[in-house]
Amino acid sequence: MGKVGEENAGDARTRLVVALREAGAGDVSALRRVYGLTSAKLFGICLRISGDREAAEDILQDVYVKIWRRAATFDAARASPVSWLATIAHNAAIDWRRAQPRRDTAPEGALGTVADDAPQADEVMVQDEERLRLLACLNGLERQQAEAIRSTFLGGLTYQQLADHLQTPLGTIKSWIRRGMLKLKVCLGDG
Repeated sequence: MGKVGEENAGDARTRLVVALREAGAGDVSALRRVYGLTSAKLFGICLRISGDREAAEDILQDVYVKIWRRAATFDAARASPVSWLATIAHNAAIDWRRAQPRRDTAPEGALGTVADDAPQADEVMVQDEERLRLLACLNGLERQQAEAIRSTFLGGLTYQQLADHLQTPLGTIKSWIRRGMLKLKVCLGDG
């Protein structure tokens, strides 16, 4: 993804964080903005788990009631807005599923033949957001640290290979990576 796509994703994240804060302060129009930005994604989660379009619509309504009630507790420093919202939708759909009477519609062995190994939409959204956060944090590192981390962890070079390639002492390479990883940990909020 190019720089423009990253900026657009960052802008969308910022708009969503602002809308959640305003909804938490009681602004109904902000909740409408949250709905406009996220309803398709959250509906997909509800539909996938419930397996029933009408039920997914009912679950989605319940999800936005929960979002309205909990928006003031959202903390952008602790979670991404999409992850937070997807968790609410996922949990509401699971609660709905558990409350339904158990029904057998196909023999157990038949389901294995139609399983899809592709990642679910909510998993893809969370992975995309996490990837964008990682890229933003990497871009915030000193050039040498970012290059060393990219070359070793993403490029597959060993520390020694990187030291040889950059004609830099091995200890320096290790220091760059260690300091860079500590900064990434803080930036990503894993500290």
